[in-house]
Amino acid sequence: GHVVRNWKVRWFVLLQDKLLYYKIEGGKKEPSPKGRILLDGCTITCPCLEYENRPLLIKLKTKTNTDYFLECCSREERDSWALDITGAIHAGHPVQVQELHRMKNSFKLLENISLHHIVERMYDSSTGIKLTRNLEQGNRYKETFTGSALVDWLISNSFAVSRFEAVTLASMLMEENFIRPVGTRSTEATRYSDLSEQFLDDSTALYMFAESSNKNISSKEELQFNISELSGTIVKQGFLVKQGHKRKNWKVRKFVLRADPAFLHYYDPTKEENRPVGGFSLRGCLVSALEDNGVPAGVKGNVQGNLFKIITKNDIHYYIQASSKAERAQWIEAIKPLT
Repeated sequence: GHVVRNWKVRWFVLLQDKLLYYKIEGGKKEPSPKGRILLDGCTITCPCLEYENRPLLIKLKTKTNTDYFLECCSREERDSWALDITGAIHAGHPVQVQELHRMKNSFKLLENISLHHIVERMYDSSTGIKLTRNLEQGNRYKETFTGSALVDWLISNSFAVSRFEAVTLASMLMEENFIRPVGTRSTEATRYSDLSEQFLDDSTALYMFAESSNKNISSKEELQFNISELSGTIVKQGFLVKQGHKRKNWKVRKFVLRADPAFLHYYDPTKEENRPVGGFSLRGCLVSALEDNGVPAGVKGNVQGNLFKIITKNDIHYYIQASSKAERAQWIEAIKPLT
């Protein structure tokens, strides 16, 4: 937001010369746009690392120097939006668009690249990579960064053009013992013989500087959330609309589906902290699509369609709307094997 610096869920539509955004009320997009971003003269920054706890940002600066920060629900979606927006910005310059695609799909590391220089930049207190505490399988590690965070940082600092380049560069840093894997997820990847497969562009793979060998395991009493249920592998994530249990209103939530153990958590995307506002175990659950031509008795308010229902083993009913039948089918298909 421009006046109140909070985060709001909006539905975006990209046109040839502008980006429109709409409010969503009761799970339904309003007919008139809430605002628009004119793309003529815009500059785009992706990945944008200005918000430490929001790694999936795109930054747009208009020719009147107005900044817009847009958050996506996955790196693939973010990069896809960024490429399409860049194409719209340079629509009148097809040669630039062609060059952009060539750069994104080519592989060419910087000549005479200095790994020592990269590591020095990574250590910089103001512009270097952000070191955080991370959890994995009940362990808390100090001063770590994720594989995808390092890939974002390398691209943002112009050490690589594409994610493929950045992964190869990060693999070189690991091969030369500047960084090392921490935890099961990243350590297991080093068993592969191919250098390009040893480093993971993944938000669950942890790494640290090789000289920082302090690994601290915190007690479970310090954690506000159950470690085990948040330690599973992320299978699917994205924005869905969920009906509340008490007020029966509809709210946009970011859902994260995890396996081993199987849990479905949901987050409030308007909040700064990356903490789930709810979630439940999928063991013993029933999940099914609801027909669009009939609204069940437990569903209230404005229903746009594409409904599905999850019933937990404790007989708690969750009503959820997807944006399309295809998306609903994808979520049901991902959830069913975990029940």
